[in-house]
Amino acid sequence: AENELAHSNSSMTCYSCHTSWLPSCFGCHLKMQANQQRPMLHNEGEQELRNWTSYNFQTLRDDVFMLGRDGSVTGRRIAPVRSACAVLVSSQNANREWIYSQQQTVSAEGYSGQAFSSCFPHTVRGRETKGCTDCHVSRNNDNNALMAQLLMQGTNFYNFIGRYVWVGEGKGGLEAIVATERDEPQAVKGSYLHQLAYPDEYKKHQEAGGVLNEAYHHAASDAIPLPGRNEEVLSLQVRGEYLYTANGAGGFRVYDVANIDQKAFSERVITAPVSPLGQRFYVKTRYATAVASPSTLAVDPTRRHLPENEEANNRDDKQGIHPLYAYIYVTDKYEGLILVLAATLLDGNPTNNFLKRALTFNPNGMLNGATNITIAGTHAYITCDRGLVIVNIDDPLKPRIVGEVGPPFIKNPRAVQVQFRYAFVCDAEGVKVVDVTRPENPKAVSGAIAPLAEANNIYLVRTHAYVAAGKQGLAIIDIEQPEKPRLYQTYNAGGAMNDVRDVKLGMTNVSLFAYVADGKNGLRVVQLTSPDTPGSGGFSPTPVPRLIASYHTHGPALAISEGLDRDRAVDESGNQLAVFGRRGARPMNLSEMLRMYMRNGELFGVPEIKRDKDVVEFFGPPRK
Repeated sequence: AENELAHSNSSMTCYSCHTSWLPSCFGCHLKMQANQQRPMLHNEGEQELRNWTSYNFQTLRDDVFMLGRDGSVTGRRIAPVRSACAVLVSSQNANREWIYSQQQTVSAEGYSGQAFSSCFPHTVRGRETKGCTDCHVSRNNDNNALMAQLLMQGTNFYNFIGRYVWVGEGKGGLEAIVATERDEPQAVKGSYLHQLAYPDEYKKHQEAGGVLNEAYHHAASDAIPLPGRNEEVLSLQVRGEYLYTANGAGGFRVYDVANIDQKAFSERVITAPVSPLGQRFYVKTRYATAVASPSTLAVDPTRRHLPENEEANNRDDKQGIHPLYAYIYVTDKYEGLILVLAATLLDGNPTNNFLKRALTFNPNGMLNGATNITIAGTHAYITCDRGLVIVNIDDPLKPRIVGEVGPPFIKNPRAVQVQFRYAFVCDAEGVKVVDVTRPENPKAVSGAIAPLAEANNIYLVRTHAYVAAGKQGLAIIDIEQPEKPRLYQTYNAGGAMNDVRDVKLGMTNVSLFAYVADGKNGLRVVQLTSPDTPGSGGFSPTPVPRLIASYHTHGPALAISEGLDRDRAVDESGNQLAVFGRRGARPMNLSEMLRMYMRNGELFGVPEIKRDKDVVEFFGPPRK
């Protein structure tokens, strides 16, 4: 820990790396139910309540190792961090009506309630537990996902889809499809857990051919009509109580979905929860192709910060949540990038939600033909006619194009996602890899291609990329070595999945599921891991796909909404997203992250060494 090259000026201690078991609780569901007579469980005497709150945890894992800053009491040293109480809340009234369902919590200062805590380990060891490549980039370049998790940027592995799967269906509108049981444990229908916990319901599901039987449809024509324009839902993202959609010629539209599980509401998906005169939930654009929230976490940058809380000190030179999180980002085929101020949807005031453009950005037509967008830190990665274009949005209303990778490397791009130092792009030839260690200087990785006849969309989950591969079904690509991607397998459920357009993944209890938009065939639910499959443990379990449920949608299934980030505390630029449980504790900021893998502006790679003599040979003797 005292080595000058590896750990200078980092305030690291021995327990930062040499720890034994560090459990993390990922995801808990609080379900409050009225008319349930229960005794008080604390020290209030023999009183009784008529409201019962059950605490239903999902996953307790020890497969991740994360570092951040400890609290101010200990001098904010570098310390291990664990995921803490990542709470979602549902509440049922006396009429058994779910007045809200699986909603996020937000801290008083606007951070997500998917909480983290710096954690003193149970024991400390001087050897064996951690090696250099657990905290630094490997010379073999095979720990990109591990580094993303170490720095708490997330890897999509623990993302929460929940009871409803949101599907965009083009001109058919959109649909919320029930994929789980209501009771706890909230098993995905047709899954290993479903068979174990609900054998009777599982039997009925199998007898029905694995077809899901409950969904709530909203036709595109049900929205407030825009003269001369046809609605078609091409992209969608749910966040909290709202669903954001890109609707082609219908532009950008927001739906209030707070009452999706509320049986007292006949219209569970609405465009004007107060009145068409009291709100405006749409923005006209020429042809909106994709929509992105910078985070699926409901962070609120408008809230007031109190210095004594020590929660607003994570950024290098500024205070509070970054202003880029106040906007929704929309790509348009003709207009490029459009920013919509959406922070008013988080302030609890239903009378100020008149959405409008904050900015239209398409300098010299460089973003013409924009098809897809992903936000990673203070950069927007956009696929368009020119290829992959990177836009700096550190000042959201003054964006700048800072990087570009186009032909002949990238041809007709369709989608992009980013994991730590690499962007993975779907184009006409398959999946290509771009080194974005420095987003302002992106580099095409020569030879880094996983050929596919059709690559419509991509979702990165630890050391695997899941690609919507059209007629081939679901393609799974091994990206443990990002610069050497290889096709691990394709899965089409015996030919049943033959029009795959999109895929998102989520964790339910200890199993991983893929939710697949299978075009003309509708929604497909594929179980990837379960306790009874070999290789189901560890940081990146071996996927063993199995089709367990389907639903034939009203229109072609084109897009799936991403789940809630449950393993992401900070973005790629060091901006804190989640609340920390110790006063003054926080994730690393950007300069601290860079010290873990950059030296003098160059990438710093280490070999896999654990023995004391190897450390001395590589780093030199400790400082005196």
